[in-house]
Amino acid sequence: VQLVESGGGLVQAGGSLRLSCAASGGTFSSVHMGWFRQAPGKERESVAAISRNADSLSYADSVKGRFTISRDSAKNTVYLQMNTLKPEDTAVYYCAASSRYYFNSYYGSYNYWGQGTQVTVSS
Repeated sequence: VQLVESGGGLVQAGGSLRLSCAASGGTFSSVHMGWFRQAPGKERESVAAISRNADSLSYADSVKGRFTISRDSAKNTVYLQMNTLKPEDTAVYYCAASSRYYFNSYYGSYNYWGQGTQVTVSS
């Protein structure tokens, strides 16, 4: 599975961005999808995840109520709508896919990764 993210950029605090991740080379409906982020000097953390059939969602506490993950099987794409952005959301955001049977948001369960897209939120 190949993953290509897009939609990152520079935004002011309080603004919004929508990240997209296009998947190819596999069966999109058979993989769980997740968004992760890594800020300089920090460990990679899970932001949001969605199960293969979209019946389960997971969000980090820090983004609940502000970020929404969704997937479009017709377009083989997963999205991360980010609203009310804060400077602490600044990071490289990675899209990832998991072919594991069970759904979870642990980064070690994800075996396909995109190249990342930078999100910078200015104060």
